[in-house]
Amino acid sequence: MEPKLLLSQLATDTLQGLSSNPKYLLSKYFYDDEGSRIFQDIMNMPEYYLTDCEHEIFSLQTEEITKAICPENKLFNMVELGSGDGLKTRILLKYLVEKAINFQYTPIDISAKANHELVQSLKTELPALQVEAKTGDYFQKLKNLNGHASIQKIILFLGSNIGNFSDEETTKFLNQLSAYSNVGDKVLIGFDLKKSPAIIMDAYNDPHGHTRRFNLNHLVRLNRELDADFNLQKFEQQTTYNPQSGEVKSFLISNGEQTVQIGALEKEFVFEKWEAVFMERSRKYDFQTIDKLALNHGFKVVQNFTDSRNYFVDSLWEKIT
Repeated sequence: MEPKLLLSQLATDTLQGLSSNPKYLLSKYFYDDEGSRIFQDIMNMPEYYLTDCEHEIFSLQTEEITKAICPENKLFNMVELGSGDGLKTRILLKYLVEKAINFQYTPIDISAKANHELVQSLKTELPALQVEAKTGDYFQKLKNLNGHASIQKIILFLGSNIGNFSDEETTKFLNQLSAYSNVGDKVLIGFDLKKSPAIIMDAYNDPHGHTRRFNLNHLVRLNRELDADFNLQKFEQQTTYNPQSGEVKSFLISNGEQTVQIGALEKEFVFEKWEAVFMERSRKYDFQTIDKLALNHGFKVVQNFTDSRNYFVDSLWEKIT
C-alpha cells in the first residue's frame, strides 16, 4: 500500500473547493507577496473608497471615538483582531498616548512578521505606548486575555473584514466574539454600507484590471505551490452585486472546456465551458441589519461613526448580556 499523501492546508482546501459543486477557492489564499502588492494597487485606486472612508473617520472623529470607548479614562486593553500594519489604528493610538489615556494595546494577527514589524515601528513612533502583540488565532488569544477579566477590553475589527464572511461564518464569528467579551466590554467593527450599485461595481470590477489580476494571481499561486497547470488565458474574472442581499461576489469563469492537473494533489479537475469558480464575497450592510447583528449576539450599538459620504461605518457595540 502506498503511503497516504501528506497535504498542506492550501492543498487540502484547494482539493475540497475544486471537488465541490459548485466549485470555489478560499479568499484567504489571495494574499501571497504578489497578491498583497496587487491589493495595494486596488486600495490606491480612486474608485476604491473603503480605505479612504475609514481613514477619514479615524482622522476627523478621533476625539469622539475616544470619548465613546473610554468616557471615564479607566485602564482598558485595546485588542485589535487582524491588526496587519495598523495603519488606521495608529491615528487613534497616537491620540490616546498624547492625551495620556490609561490603556494598553494588544494587536493579534496570524502573521508573526506583521506583528514584529508593527511592534518595532510603534516603539519608534510611540515609545510611551504599552504594546504586546499576540500571534495566532483571534479567539484562542482572546480566551487567554480573559484571565484579566477586571480590565475592560475594547476590541477592534476594522476594514469591513466582516463583509467577507458568509452568513454562517458571521454568526460563528460574532458568537465567539460574544463568548470572549465580558459585560461592559466594547467592540468597534467596520461595515461597508449599501450605496449606489454603480459606485460599488466601480470599486470591485475596476477599469484598471487590478481586480482581474488579483483573482488570477490565486491560480498563479496554485501553479507555483501545488504544481498545477492553470492557463490564465482560459479564465475570465466576473463580479456581481445583489442590492437586496448587499453581496458583491467575485468569480473566475472557464471560457472553454478544459482539464487542469494539480501535481501536489495527484489529481485532475475538469472545468466545463462557462463554469464559474466562486472566489470571494464582500457584503454591504444597512443600519437595521447592524443593529440586529449586535442584539442577536448580546451587544447593543452605542454609537455609529460614519464618513462624510455615509459610505462606511465603524460601529461601536457594548456587551450587555
